[in-house]
Formats: sequence, structure tokens, C-alpha cells
Amino acid sequence: MDKNILIDSDFSSIDDSMLSPIKIKKINFFYSFIIFIILILVGRLVWLQIIKGVEHRNTSEGNRTKVESIKAMRGLIYDSLGRPLVKNVAHFSLLILPQDLPLEKEEQDKVFHEFLLKIEGIDGMRDEVREKTKNIRVEIDSTSSQPIIIAKNLDYQVALKLQLITNNLPGFSIEISPQRNYLYGPMLAHILGYVAPINEQELVEHPEYSPIDSIGRTGLELYYEKELKGKDGQKKIEVNALGQTEKIVSQSLPEDGQDIILTIDLDLQEYVDKILAKYIKITNSQAGTIIISNPLNGEIMAMNSYPSYDNNIFIQNNDKEYKRLSQDSSKPFIFRALVGEYPPGSIIKPLLAIAGLSEGIITHQTNIFSSGGIRIGQWFFPDWKEGGHGNTDVIKALAESVNTFFYYLGGGFNDFEGLGPQKIREYLSVFGLTKKTGIDLPGEKKGFIATPEWKRDYKNEPWYIGDTYHLSIGQGDILVTPLQVANYTMALANNGTLFVPHIVKALQNPVDGIIKNKPLQIVDKNLFDLENFELVRKGMKQAVATGSARQLNDLGITVAGKTGTAQVGGNKPPHAWFIGFAPYENPEVVLTILIENGGEGSAVAVPAAKEILSFLFTKDK
Repeated sequence: MDKNILIDSDFSSIDDSMLSPIKIKKINFFYSFIIFIILILVGRLVWLQIIKGVEHRNTSEGNRTKVESIKAMRGLIYDSLGRPLVKNVAHFSLLILPQDLPLEKEEQDKVFHEFLLKIEGIDGMRDEVREKTKNIRVEIDSTSSQPIIIAKNLDYQVALKLQLITNNLPGFSIEISPQRNYLYGPMLAHILGYVAPINEQELVEHPEYSPIDSIGRTGLELYYEKELKGKDGQKKIEVNALGQTEKIVSQSLPEDGQDIILTIDLDLQEYVDKILAKYIKITNSQAGTIIISNPLNGEIMAMNSYPSYDNNIFIQNNDKEYKRLSQDSSKPFIFRALVGEYPPGSIIKPLLAIAGLSEGIITHQTNIFSSGGIRIGQWFFPDWKEGGHGNTDVIKALAESVNTFFYYLGGGFNDFEGLGPQKIREYLSVFGLTKKTGIDLPGEKKGFIATPEWKRDYKNEPWYIGDTYHLSIGQGDILVTPLQVANYTMALANNGTLFVPHIVKALQNPVDGIIKNKPLQIVDKNLFDLENFELVRKGMKQAVATGSARQLNDLGITVAGKTGTAQVGGNKPPHAWFIGFAPYENPEVVLTILIENGGEGSAVAVPAAKEILSFLFTKDK
């Protein structure tokens, strides 16, 4: 018999029942185990790839790449002739980037320790960094994308050494960003304002900013913050375990801020600044302001406020100087041209004359006899000239600033019916008093004019005829800002057009140089009859020819003006005012001068005006 056949025959005769039960159990267990393992693997794959797939991909991407901001250059500011008033300089900061630090606390400690060892030789840096990182290392959130500032305003050489140290350390970085530098300090500080590091509240309100950014705080820097800032770009980079850049994945370029061209003439601003300081010193005053404006379009050509401050102290973080200025009794941070509110005194009289002529209370033929003042019962309301001015029409009343004429005009006397307090307020409001002018600068005040209702409600007193008399000559409960005064003087000069004054002429694109002029804004045209304006202008011209401003009569051009001496009460000297325009025939400039507690307007403000007009119009500047 064949052997193979015999063997096959033997095995074919074996029945399943002949297998050991133990062996069958082992085989079944083996198959079940294999199936179980496969199910676990498949389930894990489903969990990782499908259910948690997006999350893990994002985590992987975050570990592999990071996004860096590319800072836009802040727009520059130029004067009317294109001369720069600010510049941007390189600013170095030492930062910690939490997302680039190791996740484990022990590894973080090693990084900090290594960094502190490496900066041992850099003067002053170790103690500063140790102090600032003490709390940061405890509270740091490694998932945060917001940088943490460790040191600012680093010297270039220090920044260079730190750059070499941080190249091989994850989480530390040297940031180079533009920092503002103001080229003319106090002379333009109130106008330009300043930028300062953004605070936590502002970061919440402006998520497009980062903790290392600066933001406009005052002046043009604040008002035009959106235009000046520009838009930061972004760079997505691939980094290794040390936080070093491997390659740039993608980037969007920044859009630099727009440049601003002002209406300010730098030469005029500088000259006016000297004149203002000179007459404040002469009068032993503490403060004042001068505004020069264009009555044809509302442009501000120069606007100075004294005292001032150097706005670079906010960039330099000079806390000592800031504290000194904050405690200065003369309040140098106050922009008196916009924020100062003062009794106007006699410079309000041209507006009262317009009101009286418009209401028909007076005409060019109206004559009122001035004997030195008027008496109501026990109260006497005087003229400034003892014995009075005699017969007075509106031109003489303006030229010689005759109080009696305006007592009659404002409050009436005997059978002469005056405007009354409501009409006075109504006409003054038409000229822009009691409201902001709308200039493109922040912080402007709107002044104040009392009414009988206000006095009753706030002083619990009735309104007397004396209140109206005081109001009629710019005294009592009336306050104006120098800018409001400049604005209505422009309307007097141009025969009735009231502008929104402005200090920015145009915006310029820094890339293509395209200039976009700001449109003129007119509040109102032809405020009142042209004949009334012409009559008041003649009175102001006569004030220069023979009246209180006659020192201006020898300039070689015809000037119109009005002086003011505003009483402030107590033992303090009065405020000295002057308003005027030139040339009389076709006005090009309007002057507004205020010297706080400077004395008589004719003795103080007029000489200052003469020097400025001489600078503007004579050949021998």
C-alpha cells in the first residue's frame, strides 16, 4: 500500500469530536483577541482622524507655525509748506512670547535661567529683567499669543547684544518698532499732542492693537489716530523647537498711516511763540494765547498757548518731569486756545452792534450821550473815561469802546429799549458762542452765556438790569474761548461767513503721494445784512485810526481792530484782549490775542499785535 495514501486515509478518518476541547478554546480565544485588537485600533483611528481630527490638526499647525505682526509706520505730520514736524525713530523692546516657550514648567525655568546667565554682562539688564520676570514666570499662559514687555527704550548696543542672546532661546524676542519724536517740543505740543503706550482698557476696546503699540492721547495724534496709525501686516512663519524661523509660510504687507499736512506755518508759529512769551514776561503774567487765522477759508495759520510742555517726555517716560509739570500752578498741559474760558470784555461789542443794527434798535445815525456812565438807583455803571465821551454813534462807540452806548443798546435806559438778555444770547449764539466751533482737535470747550432762568435755578437770585448791562460789555456771567473769538472775528472780517475752523489742510498717501484736501465746512453764510457788517468794520477801523488801537496806525497797511480789558474780580489784573484783521480792504489774516491778567488791552495786546502784523506784512521781516 502507498504510504502517502495511507497517511491521508488515516487523517481523513479523524472526527472533530476527537479534538481536545482545550485546543478549541485556545483557537477561539486567539481569534477573538485579534478581532478585539483590530476594533480598538479602528476606533482609535476614528477618534483621532475624524472626531478629533480638526483639533489635532490645528494643534499641530500651531506648534509648527506662528504669526508675527509687521508694524505699519505711523503717518508723519507736516506744516503748510511741507516741513516735517515729527519723525519716527527705531525703538527697541525686549519681549517674552508665551506661545514660543516650552509647555513644561521645568523647561520654562531652564530657558529663563539660561537667559539670565547670558545677560550677566549687560549693565543694568539682569536686575531689571529678574524683577519683571519674577511674577511673569508664575502667571504666564503658554497658549497666549500676546507678547509681554520686559524692557523698553533699549539702547541700540544693548538691543544688539540681546538679539544675539535671544536667537537661540525660545520665547524671548527683540522687537523693533517706530517711536515718535517731536521735533519742535513746546512750540507745537498742544497742537500735535502725543502718543503713549496703550493700556489694558484700550486693548479691549481696540483689539487690532497689541500691548507694545502706542496710541494717540491728545491733540492731532488723538483726533487723527485712525488715519495716522495705518494697518499692521502679518507674517506667518515656520519655526523649530527653539522658536527660530525656518521659513516664511505667508505674509501680508502693512499699510502705513497717512501723512497729515497742516494749515500751520512753521515760521509764523515760531515767531508768534516768541512774541507771546515776551509779553507774558513783560506783564508778569503766567499765561496767554495767540491765534492767527485766515478769514477766507477758516484755516488756522498759527495757534500758540503759553505755558507749554515738551511732548517728548511721554515718549521718554520721564516721570519726574511729568510730575513737575502736573504740579505747576500755571497748568502747562491746558491748551488755552481751545479749553480756556474767559470773560471777553469789550471785544464782544462788535457783536452787540450787529445785533442792535439788525433789530433796528440803533442805526448809523443813532447818538447816545456819554457823561461818564449811568445810574440806576444806588448802582452806578461807569464808562472807562472819566467825564464820558460826549455824543456817541456806533462807529465812535466801537472806536473808543464807550460803555454807556452799549448799556443803552443791551439793557436800555429810560425810554430807550435795549436788546435784553435773551436777544443778546440769541445773537451771540449765531456767531458761534455757547457751542463748540468744531475744529479738528479734541477737548474743545463751548463757553457760557447766562440767562435769567439759569441765574434763578443755579444762584437762586433774580435777574437784575445790572446783569444785562454787564453782559452788554462782555462782563458778568459770560465766558468764551479764544478760538470762538477768532472764529467770529473771521466772520466780521469777511462780512458774515462763519466757518468751521480747521488745522489740517490735507491727507497724503505715503505710497503714491496723492494728496486729498479736506473740504471747507461753512456753518452759515450772510449771517446778517452786509450794510451792518460794513458799519461795524468801519468802527473797528476807526479804533486803529483814532481809538484804543491807534498804535497800529503806522504799519503801512490799513488794520481794523478792537481792544478788550476784561475784569476778573478780586485783586487780579484784568485780561488783555485784542482782535483785528488786515488788510482792511481785503482781509488776509485775523489776529486774536489774550494775555491772562495782563492789564489793559490797548497797553499790552496791541503792541504784541503790532509786532506780528509787522512780521506778516512789512518787507523787512
